[in-house]
Amino acid sequence: MNATAAAPIRLEGVRKVYPDGTVAVGDLSLDVAAGELVVLVGPSGCGKSTILRMVNRLVEPTAGRILLGDEDVTHADPVALRRRMGYVIQHVGLFPHQTVRDNVATVPRLLGWPRARVDSRVDDLLDLVGLEPSRYAARYPHELSGGQRQRIGVARALAADPVVLLMDEPFSAVDPIVRGRLQEEFMRLQATVRKSIVFVTHDVDEAVRLGDRIVVLSDGGKLEQYAAPAALLAKPVNDFVAQFVGSDRGIMRLGVTPIPASLSPVPAGGVDGGPVVTADATLREALSALLEGDTGWVAVRAADGSVRGILTAADILSDPPPPRSHPRRS
Repeated sequence: MNATAAAPIRLEGVRKVYPDGTVAVGDLSLDVAAGELVVLVGPSGCGKSTILRMVNRLVEPTAGRILLGDEDVTHADPVALRRRMGYVIQHVGLFPHQTVRDNVATVPRLLGWPRARVDSRVDDLLDLVGLEPSRYAARYPHELSGGQRQRIGVARALAADPVVLLMDEPFSAVDPIVRGRLQEEFMRLQATVRKSIVFVTHDVDEAVRLGDRIVVLSDGGKLEQYAAPAALLAKPVNDFVAQFVGSDRGIMRLGVTPIPASLSPVPAGGVDGGPVVTADATLREALSALLEGDTGWVAVRAADGSVRGILTAADILSDPPPPRSHPRRS
């Protein structure tokens, strides 16, 4: 599948003030690198969704510039702009009277793509989100589960190969088990398509799991901290961020820290029957395996099946340096 190159996004001094004087977002500046997934978190009413909607001009900024690559989109035609951006919302917004195929094909049809190209693109995208075209393309939204509808929403947002993907709490309307599966699928999908993504959530765990970087906002869209998950969890810049992230941030940090290269040696008696994790696991996964075992250690197995060494509780709970990249996307 050919892919349009992702574009960087930059907000420069962006403000949104409503006619009654309410400041929804005040003087916000931040950048999203091409191919990066940036998550916006903060308390209810802090302007997360407003920021997202200013990027695609569903909400007009009061002041400031929003750049997509080198283009200031505040001067672009808003309808044409939205067709260049994918947009996924909490309740999907699929057209109930249209089939899955027609829903996914919405923007390519508006852009005048030939029917054969549209059909090919829809089939490719359904495969990409794990829904077999021969089984699902002719179904209607009411015939799908909540998780399947969310996948169709993502496929529709990607249909015209947008340079940017905007996602507003896309997985919050499904149960925790389905949500976890959707997050896994989405990480796999992003590793394939590498879009520039701005993702809004109220769930810090989701932000830490998915984000390359996380934006923590307070009331009025004030930027409190902008950092990679491990750095944010290790060193909150102030009490607001520390309280928002939560007291269990040490455990959360283990979830974004990969197994280190240096391991303790294998015990003299070997590791047969003991707990094992793969070398691409996180330290949180290693700690979970260690606690479920009764050995005081967990073995680390390489891709070729060989045992690289072990981790003890002391190894896991020591203060590792923050990883340079997301452990699932390195």
